[in-house]
Amino acid sequence: MKFVILSFKRNIVPFIFVITAICLVVFSKTNLSAASNGLSLWATCVVPSLFPFFVITNLLSYTNVVSFIGKLLDKFMRPFFNVPGISGFAFIMGLISGYPVGAKIVSDFREKGLVSKDEGERLLAFTNNSGPLFILSSVGISLFGDTKTGLLLLCTHVLSCITVGIILGKFSYKIKDNYTSSKTILKTNNVTLKNLGEVLGTSINSAISTILLIGGFVVIFSVIISILNSTYALDFLSKFLNPILSFLNFDLDFSKPLLSGIIELTNGVKSVSNIHIKAISQNIILCAFLLGFGGFSVLFQVFSIVAKTDLSIKKYFFGKLLQGSIASIYTFLALKFIPFINLDIVETSATNTTQLEVFNTSYNFLYSYFYNFGIFVISISILFIIFNIFKKIYSKFA
Repeated sequence: MKFVILSFKRNIVPFIFVITAICLVVFSKTNLSAASNGLSLWATCVVPSLFPFFVITNLLSYTNVVSFIGKLLDKFMRPFFNVPGISGFAFIMGLISGYPVGAKIVSDFREKGLVSKDEGERLLAFTNNSGPLFILSSVGISLFGDTKTGLLLLCTHVLSCITVGIILGKFSYKIKDNYTSSKTILKTNNVTLKNLGEVLGTSINSAISTILLIGGFVVIFSVIISILNSTYALDFLSKFLNPILSFLNFDLDFSKPLLSGIIELTNGVKSVSNIHIKAISQNIILCAFLLGFGGFSVLFQVFSIVAKTDLSIKKYFFGKLLQGSIASIYTFLALKFIPFINLDIVETSATNTTQLEVFNTSYNFLYSYFYNFGIFVISISILFIIFNIFKKIYSKFA
């Protein structure tokens, strides 16, 4: 029996590859459409938004800008996140440009010896984030048709990544890790007019390599979701999310879209936003979780980027899971306690029509106060429990 289990573990990956190859042939029509859509998404959205950032971050690494930012932010990054000031460049660019620019910069830092192994692994978890352009435009305006929702998701996304960075910094341990001074390295890499062409060519080649890698993942995961849909595996697997959604009082119609988002972010966020229910706050909260987590597609992109370094992906996975959870809690609290943000549709008994309202006016003030206070206490308690669970898990993998 033990031999069978060991044999299964050893051959599980080849078995999955064989099954996938068979499904590619059997469901070739739908897979072709999915691959085409994934390629279109990459060409029209990913390349225009990310390629310039990849080039410019590579170019900036040859200047003193990174060193200047390091000195400027050292008094901020070290006390809050327990990382050197130079990490502020990865943090800022990761927030501005989106997945997986932050991971690329951290990987470059580690290769050049600018950060220690522990610092690099923690940086991965909170510097690799969804970009503001994607959240405000694609999610807020295109999917929800509301700029206010996009701003809410962006604010809670940024706050959650900062929270994760602080938590990881507090839980980190001091480690003796020999890495070269960033000041020394950056001085030897300065760009001049003489080597500008060479540096520009190197930066473009590096950016092309990374953008093609991302394109491959986008297409592959689009096909994977298509196969899971065609085989009804997505419907079956999504049933395992029903108990969690029921416990959190979410509509069970979200189980399949949520699972799609856990696998691939863009398709999942679109599917979640398209679920039509009166409590639209549920759509927004789940989107906040998916934006924070990023999905397995982004996870594998990061894994491929850091593969050439000694950085582990374990802390990144738990960090993004924590960020998604915190982002959803922050979003819930904002929707609950900031009146003008609430977009839930409720029925009025007098006219039997629907309207947008801030709080349910059928509650008197005293009941509403204690009810909201109780929700707030429960939310903080859940957040505290998540922190403690994460602390125990983090200590095992640290």
